[in-house]
Amino acid sequence: MNTAIVNGAAFCYTYKSMDKFTINLETTESLIVIDKEIALGRLEINPSNALIVTDKTLSGNAALASYIKSSGCPSVVLPSGEAYKNLESIKKIAEAALRSGLDRQAVFIGIGGGVICDMCAFAASVYMRGCRLVLLPTSLLSMVDASIGGKTGVDFLEKKNLIGSFYPADKVFIYIDFLKTLPESEYRSGLAEIIKHALLTGPELLGFLEDNKELIMRRKAGILEELISKSLRVKAEYIETDFREQGIRAHLNFGHTFGHALEAAAGLGRFTHGEAVAWGMERSLRAGVKIGLTDRNYAERVRALLLGYGYNLDFEDFDRKLFFEAIAADKKKKNGQIQFILQRNIGETFSKALDLELVKEVI
Repeated sequence: MNTAIVNGAAFCYTYKSMDKFTINLETTESLIVIDKEIALGRLEINPSNALIVTDKTLSGNAALASYIKSSGCPSVVLPSGEAYKNLESIKKIAEAALRSGLDRQAVFIGIGGGVICDMCAFAASVYMRGCRLVLLPTSLLSMVDASIGGKTGVDFLEKKNLIGSFYPADKVFIYIDFLKTLPESEYRSGLAEIIKHALLTGPELLGFLEDNKELIMRRKAGILEELISKSLRVKAEYIETDFREQGIRAHLNFGHTFGHALEAAAGLGRFTHGEAVAWGMERSLRAGVKIGLTDRNYAERVRALLLGYGYNLDFEDFDRKLFFEAIAADKKKKNGQIQFILQRNIGETFSKALDLELVKEVI
């Protein structure tokens, strides 16, 4: 048991050197391992039938470059960024696997952020109609979002994740060490998804985020392991219950309809995904208050939390036309109407179509 002092108050937390659990998804079981230090030897792979997929940013990391070289595995290094999340990159992965003589028992190993995790998983799902998949997410966002749940995909015709599949990883290794050098904006991007999980589940995780902000922002290892573990277990409940997003799993899109539209309308690179989702969650709660379905005190509590973690919630300098084009193209439609995920209070989440005039008011 460890004791920390935050704002003059003492509290205790348990530091675990490693945490692991399994997620059961239809006929597949995913092993999740959370640890402080990178232990790549745990992958237990046959290097003659495996392919490492990473990007130029990660390949420049000396420790990972050394591992890739010493592993004996062939590798494919893709350009970095959302702009390369496309079918051309999937083609490069498949070509590298074919050149290396990989069969359908091969293991694709994705080492990178959300873009690499999504692309490596999609490539694994279609190569010889499906091979094994191991993911090592390197950003906080990919650790708590893209690496688990089985959603894969690439962007197509300027639409995010339009082509994809459901294909969970056999194993996901989450190493806290990767977060030490993560840029601040990327770190906050992942924290937004954790905050979303807290709002969906109940008071414990939300209180943890409120009480431990200083240590979380300082990236203290023991706190981060506990935070990530709590967050992943929330998502695990949703995806085990509704793997193919036919019902309650859609609640995980809270903030995303507004957020994706902001990403499209604000200009490339203006906001990270998580920063846009934070903005979107606040706008979703604002919309709920306006139609009398969201508790005003709860909305104010969430706004205070998001502001405390440094999110820009009052941003309005974006192209409205592009914003509503993105809203119209959103995949979450029912009977031709865009469904927004709203909340009455913490843990009380529902889906509802919103009038576009109301959307104009809240943005």
